[in-house]
Amino acid sequence: MLTGILAGLAAGALWGLVFVVPRMTPGLSSVDLTAGRFVSYGGMAVLVMLFSWRSHRLPTARQALTALGLSLLGATGYYLLLALAIQNAGTEVPTLIIGTIPIWVTLLGKPMGLKWSALLPGLVLTSAGLLLMMNAMESKLLAVETGGAHFWWGVALATAAMVCWTAFAILNAAWLKRHPEVSATEWSNWIGIATGLGAVALWLVAGSESKQLLALDNIALLAIICIVTGVGSAWAASILWNIASQRLSGSLCGQLIVSETLFALLYSFVWDQAWPGALQLLAAGLFTLGILASIRAHR
Repeated sequence: MLTGILAGLAAGALWGLVFVVPRMTPGLSSVDLTAGRFVSYGGMAVLVMLFSWRSHRLPTARQALTALGLSLLGATGYYLLLALAIQNAGTEVPTLIIGTIPIWVTLLGKPMGLKWSALLPGLVLTSAGLLLMMNAMESKLLAVETGGAHFWWGVALATAAMVCWTAFAILNAAWLKRHPEVSATEWSNWIGIATGLGAVALWLVAGSESKQLLALDNIALLAIICIVTGVGSAWAASILWNIASQRLSGSLCGQLIVSETLFALLYSFVWDQAWPGALQLLAAGLFTLGILASIRAHR
C-alpha cells in the first residue's frame, strides 16, 4: 500500500508540471504542444520496448485497441483540451476544475466493502479546499466576467478535460486489475505507442507547418520542454500511476490525484514569482489533510 501511495503522489508531482508548460512555450499552438509532448512519450516507449524486447511482450489486437482508446481519453484528448483551456482561461481556474477529478474518481471508484462514512472526511476536506481556492480567486473571476468570452470557453474546455480524465482513471484502473499479468511498465509503453501515433495524426491534421516551427527563435528550448514533459510527465508518470492503480482502490487513487492540484499550484506560484495568499495556503493544507484522511480510511 505504501508503494502505491508514494507512486501516486510522485505521479501527481510530475503531472502538475503540465499546468505551467503552456505558459513556458510561446510560439507553440496547443496542437503543437500536445503533439510534441506525446510523440516524445511514444518515442520513449518504443526505445524501452526495443532495449527490453526479450522480456517485453507485444499486446494482442484487443489490448492494442484498448490502449488506443484509453490514450485518447487520458493523454492526447485530455491534454489538448487542458492546453486549450489554459491558453484561454489562464492556469488557476482550469487547475481548480481539474482539481475536482479526485472527488469524482473517489465517488465512482469506491470499493464495495468500504462505507461511505469512511470516505466522507477526505471528500469534505478536499471540497472545502476547492471552495477556498475559488474564493481566493474571486477577484480574478470578477475581472474576466466583463470580457470573458475566452475565459468561459476555457472553462468549458477544462470541464471536458476533467470528464475525459475521470473516465480514463476509472477504466484504466479496472483494466489493470482484470489483467494482473500485464506490468505497469508494459501497459504504459503500449499506451505510449498508441498515444504517439495519435499525436502524429493530430499534428498532421491540425499542427503548424514544419517551416513555421523551425523558424522559431526558441525552437531548441521548446523541443527540450516537449521531450522533458513527454518522458517525465507522460511516460514516467504513467508507470507510477499504473503502479498506484494496481495496488490501491479507485477511491484512494482518486484522492491521491489531489497531489496534482497541489503541485500545479506550487509550480504556478513559482513561475509567477508570487507568494500564495492565506486562503490559498489554508486550501493547500485542507487538500493535504484530505489525502491523509483518505489514506487512513483505506488502511
